Amino acid sequence: MPKTIQIKCGLNISLMGEAGQKISPVRVDNYAIKPTDFIGVFPRMFIKEGDMVKAGTPLFCDKNNENVLFTSPVSGVIIEVKRGDKRVLEEIRIRAHSETEFIDFGVANPEKLDRETIIGKLLSCGAWPLLRQRPYSVIANPAGKPKAIFISGFNSAPLAPEYKFVIEGQDEFFQTGIHALRKLTEGFIYLNLPAGKPIASTLEKCEGVEINYFKGPHPAGNVGVQINKLQPINKGDVIWYLYPQDVITIGKLFLLGKFDASITIALTGSEILNPQYYQVKRGAAIAPLLEGNIKVGNLRYISGNVLTGTKIRNDGYLGFYDDQCTVIPEGDYYEFFGWATPGADKFSFSNTFLSKLLPQKKYRLDTNLHGAERALVMTGKYEQVLPMDILPMQLIKAIIIEDIDLMEKLGIYEVAEEDFALVEFIDTSKTEIQALIRKGLDIMRKEMS
Repeated sequence: MPKTIQIKCGLNISLMGEAGQKISPVRVDNYAIKPTDFIGVFPRMFIKEGDMVKAGTPLFCDKNNENVLFTSPVSGVIIEVKRGDKRVLEEIRIRAHSETEFIDFGVANPEKLDRETIIGKLLSCGAWPLLRQRPYSVIANPAGKPKAIFISGFNSAPLAPEYKFVIEGQDEFFQTGIHALRKLTEGFIYLNLPAGKPIASTLEKCEGVEINYFKGPHPAGNVGVQINKLQPINKGDVIWYLYPQDVITIGKLFLLGKFDASITIALTGSEILNPQYYQVKRGAAIAPLLEGNIKVGNLRYISGNVLTGTKIRNDGYLGFYDDQCTVIPEGDYYEFFGWATPGADKFSFSNTFLSKLLPQKKYRLDTNLHGAERALVMTGKYEQVLPMDILPMQLIKAIIIEDIDLMEKLGIYEVAEEDFALVEFIDTSKTEIQALIRKGLDIMRKEMS
């Protein structure tokens, strides 16, 4: 019997620029795979500039686990291997052919395959990085066995893509992906859906999963919150997770025998003239999406959503895990006595501004911090936006002093950066809390390895 879980703590941020429900054609010639998208991965290159690749050709592997391959999303030519400070590999840029040529990985029925064969197929084609794990929010260890697999069937972040629109009609691919995942765990596959909202029939009629419904504000769609409510992580537990479009990619691998990196992404934000959806490959350049569809000004381009996304240039590339691109104004200005204005156009979590009396208002927010970094203050506000059974302020302080035992006791295994995005958003100290959480996770991962 499906459960309906009410999330009371959280915050919805209503922004201008939601994508209209239509998929527009677009031609993208340039793509990039960014090793920096994969936490804890140390790349060993297989290719060089000028090499020709097909969709599914290995580009690099993880030196710590050479079975985990990262492959090209398109067929084309390697035009640049970009490195940053200390020779860190930042991007592998590919100019795509007009027609995609795929490596044939063979059609197979996952229901007739054993676990090792399915894992080998996912590893060889480059689909394995779609599977991530808690704790640490890193790529899942192929040698591990998760106690459950979680799929969040909705995204509650600001301006997030609407899955009902994005994946509707892809029933066969999704179900085949579930059959493959079913062989990877002896526990449940949890498919979590939004309560009281339209849901893609592809998800609701899926078999082989345990469906649960979540109701409440963001971060109800975060997989970390869902795990906390259904299968809390204790020391030694491992849970794998992924998202609906990832499941479809896995389903296509078995039904079509190819690594099809196609995804539908949402171009959103107040500075987009016509916010809409596009079908591209993972790692697409954003310039063709923006052409003729953007306002003039000093703008922030974000791969992902405004809370957890990564800042990129207007000629940059989408992250491997991102299905959203957001454009908002930069906040590079000083505001004289801004705190003293009525603030009808300012979003406020507290009752500071007049905008609190306008609950249906959509805002054109920018990146201005409205103040400099200052000392952490005990306000009791963090707990109002973090619906998990942990003490956020105490965990943050334990990370700052690098107290491993205390971090463990305070629930570091259950969280990831995205779970603290709202905490960072409302934080009066202007501290980069998500970066602190990642620091704590990296410390624990190093300690436990």
